[in-house]
Amino acid sequence: MTKKHCLLIAVAALGVATTACADAGEDTATESENKDIVNESGFPIVKEPIELTFFTGKSEPNSNNFEETYVWKTYEEMTDMKINFELAAFDGLAEKRNLLFASGNYPDAFYSARLTASDLATYGEQGILIPLDDLIEEYAPNFKAALDKHPDLRKGLTMPDGHIYSFPSYYDPDFLPMLIGVPLWINDEWLDELGMERPTTTDAFYDYLTAVKNTPELAEGEIIPFSGTNMTEIRGQLQGAWGFGNRGVGHKFIDVDPENEGELRFFRTDSKYKEFLEYLNKLYTEELIDPEVYTHDSAQLLAKGAEGRIGAVITSNPETLMNQDHYSGGEALEGPHGDKLYSHVKPPLVHVGAFAITDKNEHPEATVRWIDYFFGEEGATFYFMGKEGETYTKQEDGSLEYTEEITDNPDGLTQDQALASYITWLGGSYPGYVQEHYFKGSESLPNSIENGEKAAANAPEEIWNAFNYTREEQQFRDSVGADLETFINETEDAFITGRKPLSEWDDYVAQVEAMGLEEYMSIQQAAYERYQEVD
Repeated sequence: MTKKHCLLIAVAALGVATTACADAGEDTATESENKDIVNESGFPIVKEPIELTFFTGKSEPNSNNFEETYVWKTYEEMTDMKINFELAAFDGLAEKRNLLFASGNYPDAFYSARLTASDLATYGEQGILIPLDDLIEEYAPNFKAALDKHPDLRKGLTMPDGHIYSFPSYYDPDFLPMLIGVPLWINDEWLDELGMERPTTTDAFYDYLTAVKNTPELAEGEIIPFSGTNMTEIRGQLQGAWGFGNRGVGHKFIDVDPENEGELRFFRTDSKYKEFLEYLNKLYTEELIDPEVYTHDSAQLLAKGAEGRIGAVITSNPETLMNQDHYSGGEALEGPHGDKLYSHVKPPLVHVGAFAITDKNEHPEATVRWIDYFFGEEGATFYFMGKEGETYTKQEDGSLEYTEEITDNPDGLTQDQALASYITWLGGSYPGYVQEHYFKGSESLPNSIENGEKAAANAPEEIWNAFNYTREEQQFRDSVGADLETFINETEDAFITGRKPLSEWDDYVAQVEAMGLEEYMSIQQAAYERYQEVD
């Protein structure tokens, strides 16, 4: 019985993606019988037409027929590779994806399908997803150049068995506004009306929010001093004023101990973190934080902002999302102990499993060449900007700008609606390498660029991508670790809202330790050491 047949039988019998038939860490040959039909460079990619099927995640703004969009219709003509995109909405995507794996009826590749690191490690070990290391070396010069330029990228992609199984969605680490994502914006018009300077400390920020609350004539309707999509974003933005999150917000529970460089710190039970929660509790109980921050969604937040009722807000850009052009971002706030860290910086490796190839794919070499094009300058411009002269123009200084057909559509379409017939990156999760000069989202607007420049001086010196875990480590994280993190998040929310008094902090810390904190940190340490060892 072949390993593949044994695997499928195990999946069918158990209904889960586990098997004892695959040998952990075994190298899997990825060279196909069809490699001879692949051209070494240029277009078309193949010497004779081929057809492949990709399971594909789709966001709401995108077309319901990828094959008819400009980018994919044109690319099919360029490559002689016909791709059938089997679309699945991002809502419920994980369940559909897992069913495909469990049934054995999976496609040639997973495109924009949000495979997790656990998926990559598990299905890579089983041979369902093929290792890409050798294929990248031979057929992906653009992506190999990115790996060589950014060592953190290779660290984040390398699974515990030493292999790479995916092409990611990766943001240029120098594109700081993109990594910040959702800055803290303050209403400049209200600052002027109140006669206040822009707050640079947590105390001054509190004073500004209090002044906003006590000046109802600033706006029509009920004033909201401070809001964001959720409390997680607020915590991630403000925790740096107490020195937490010094490796970015990709790791919400651990960072590096500033007093013992190289040692991990579980900061959510630190005594200074208690002070941070006390500050948030003060903002919340004094009604300076939007009371609906735990219940509203992003659309409801944007509607409040569009009504001109918010004094400070955490969002990507009030100008594009709320039609409010009188907000500006700024540098990190300084906390009570002199800490001034812009902690809300996301990992550059946004989606580790944006594109992966399965063992059913009879043309892995051609498929790697197909995806690699979009990690180069020419392909990325084509992918993100569309058709020169129709959706974008090149300016005298070399910069790229969307045409008025896109930005001021004569049929009244929004920018996303106007772009949807040309490209499919709307909504994110795409495999690609995002750089400022060819990505024209709200993070590229002048106010976002200015915000990034202000934040740069206090940004973390190193941003960690997610760590990757062995099967045994992941089992702990999915059980004990998940329970521990859920307990912490729920208890913190109770402290912030006042449902639980902070006088119970010591008992809370003792309970966290009793729930398995020592083993939790042991696993994080092992994963961190592997992460550091990747060349």
